[in-house]
Amino acid sequence: MYERMLNKQETPSIEDMTAYCGGTAEWFTMLNKWLSNTYETAEKIVFPYGNNYGWGIAHRVRSKLICNIFPEDGAFTVMIRLSDKQFSSIYEQMQEYTKRYIDHKHPCGDGGWIQYRVTCREHFDDIKKILDLKFSGTKGKNI
Repeated sequence: MYERMLNKQETPSIEDMTAYCGGTAEWFTMLNKWLSNTYETAEKIVFPYGNNYGWGIAHRVRSKLICNIFPEDGAFTVMIRLSDKQFSSIYEQMQEYTKRYIDHKHPCGDGGWIQYRVTCREHFDDIKKILDLKFSGTKGKNI
């Protein structure tokens, strides 16, 4: 369960990625469309970071990476970096599941990366709040 699309020789389509997500396919589609429509991100199918991450969709504003969304068998994972200040500002509004990801983030500079697995509507709602925070006060223009 939760295997990623690891065959580097075959570039999947967005439709392939969506189908791969199984029961979370609707949220996978909604999140990608929401980022593109709300924040005018550019989507690109990528195979970043080596063989263990697999295929995903990179969302960028100009050249700035906002997040990667990796389809998984029965789920999807959003990889995003925020500052410690940003994580702290939203922490108490998050579910316990989300707090565990924040508590165990991979440190980077004055913040860190989380790889947040979405398996249900509540997870979808929390990752949208986190992504909103990434754009807070910028509307995607000064990321």
